[in-house]
Amino acid sequence: MSDSAEILFERRGSIGLATLNRPKALNALTLGMIRLFDPQLRAWAADPEIKAIVVQGAGEKAFCAGGDVVNLYESGKAAKAGESDGASIRAFFSEEYVLNRLIHNCPKPYVALIDGITMGGGVGLSEHGSHRVVTERTMFAMPETGIGLYPDVGGTYFLPRLPGQVGTWLGLTGDRLKAADMLAVGAADAFVPSAKLEALIADLAEEVPADEAIARHREEAGDPPVAANRGAIDRCYAHDRVEAIVAALEAEGTDWAAGQIATLKRVSPTSLKVTLEALRRGARLDFDACMIQELRLSLAFLARHDFYEGIRAALVDKDRNPRWSPATLAEVKAEEVELYFAEPNGGDLRFTD
Repeated sequence: MSDSAEILFERRGSIGLATLNRPKALNALTLGMIRLFDPQLRAWAADPEIKAIVVQGAGEKAFCAGGDVVNLYESGKAAKAGESDGASIRAFFSEEYVLNRLIHNCPKPYVALIDGITMGGGVGLSEHGSHRVVTERTMFAMPETGIGLYPDVGGTYFLPRLPGQVGTWLGLTGDRLKAADMLAVGAADAFVPSAKLEALIADLAEEVPADEAIARHREEAGDPPVAANRGAIDRCYAHDRVEAIVAALEAEGTDWAAGQIATLKRVSPTSLKVTLEALRRGARLDFDACMIQELRLSLAFLARHDFYEGIRAALVDKDRNPRWSPATLAEVKAEEVELYFAEPNGGDLRFTD
C-alpha cells in the first residue's frame, strides 16, 4: 500500500500494525478508511500468526481527531436539497458502527496508542479495544453536543459505564481529559511516554504478551485534575433532566460549576436532551443494541437543523455563534426527543456476523 494512502497496514513480526495516515487532517476518519480497515481487521483477527493488533496515528499531533464531519455536512445538505438520496450518510455511520463493533468483539489484543488528539471517531477506534495506551500528548474529548450531534461511535455504551456520572458529564459538556484523568476514570489502561511507543511496538512484534509489553514501558501519569470535582460531577450529573443538572450546578456555587453552566448554555439544547436520554438508555443496553440506537440517532440528527448550524459556526463560517433551533432547553419537548429514537427509513443497522 502506498505511503500516501489514508490508512497504512503493515505486518511487523507477530502484529498487524494500522496507521491512520492523514496527519494534516489530524487523522480524521473517512468512509474510505473505514472500508479499508474493516476487512483488514477481520483478516488479522482470523490469522493465527497475528498475535496482536496495534493502531496508531501518523504525525505528532493526533491519534484521530474525529470523523470527517465537513463531508457529512456537505452530503447532508445535498440530501436535504433533494440533490442526492443520502445513501453516503447512512453508509458512513453504519459502516463506522460495524467497525466499532469489530473492535469491541476483537478476539485478540487490540492495542490503541492514543497519542495526541483523540475525539469522536478516534474514540470509537480506541475505547472499545482491549488495551488503551495514553501518553503525555493525549487529549480526549467527545465534543459532539457543540456541533449539534451527540457522542456516538459507541459512546452511548462506554460513557454510561464509566464510574459515577463521569460519562454523563463528558457526553454533555465535551470537556477534555488528559492522560492522568483518563486513567483515573477508566477510559485508559496505561500511560507510556510517546518516546517509548516504538519500543513497545517492537516488543509486541516479538510476541511479548500485550500486558507484559505494556508493563515494561508504562510510567506514572501524575495526579488526575478531575479528582477535585468528582464529587460535584456525581452529584450534579445524576439527574435525568438537563434542567435539573443545570439547577444542581447553580446550587454548587463554585467557579467550576459556573464554567459547566456556561458550556451547557453554549451547546445545542436538542443535543443535550437527546444525549442524556441516549446515555440513560445505553446504560441498560448491550453493545449491539447501542449501535442500533446510534444509527437511529445519527440519521435523525442529520435530517434536522442543529448539526448543519453547528458545523457552519465551527468549521465553515467559523463565527463560533451557532443559532440553535430550538434555542432553549425549555423549547425542546419530550415528544421531539422521542422521535430521534424511532426506526429510520431503510430500517435499523444490521450485522452480518
